[in-house]
Amino acid sequence: MIAEPKFMPMSPQDYLAWEAQQHEKYAYVDGEVFAMTGGTIPHNLIALNLASALKSHLRKKGCLVVMADVKVQVSRHGPYHYPDVMVSCDPRDKKAIKLIQHPCLIVEVLSPSTAAYDRSDKFTHYRKIPTLQDYVLIDAEEISVDRYRRIADRHWDLQTYLAGETLDLPSLDWEIPLDHIYEDVPLSSQDSADDNEAP
Repeated sequence: MIAEPKFMPMSPQDYLAWEAQQHEKYAYVDGEVFAMTGGTIPHNLIALNLASALKSHLRKKGCLVVMADVKVQVSRHGPYHYPDVMVSCDPRDKKAIKLIQHPCLIVEVLSPSTAAYDRSDKFTHYRKIPTLQDYVLIDAEEISVDRYRRIADRHWDLQTYLAGETLDLPSLDWEIPLDHIYEDVPLSSQDSADDNEAP
């Protein structure tokens, strides 16, 4: 999640040096830094469920699965973001310590305050990463997942998955039922349904 910009514009090099000294995480876009705010419990559980399943599937396959505390570098000049889940199978990221540069999968868990940005400007940034094959957006309020898959350099295919369906990630030779992604996740849509039930 992204809050309002906090400081005056700075260079990418200054941002990296400055953020390393901070106690909080900051995204970097066009010279501005943005404090990263905490997420909800459903947001966290969705990311954890997916990351855990990915880690199990990719064990011993030379891929790195990381979560929200790891930033991605779109280019040397930025932007820098903190996706909810990332996978890199690129040897250049194998021993990465501070950031990922060559992800093949980026996942964002949507919240009402970030959904529009994740679908538009942030996706515009991520599309510039040559190694990225799949961009996945997961709704934290109802069972719904959008997967953008790179078809060609500037062409992406959108597939929407709903309750009872299975998310397909051919780039990782992997599928996962949405029920597993949303396991133990309290959804606001369920609360609304419960409110409508007779006592």
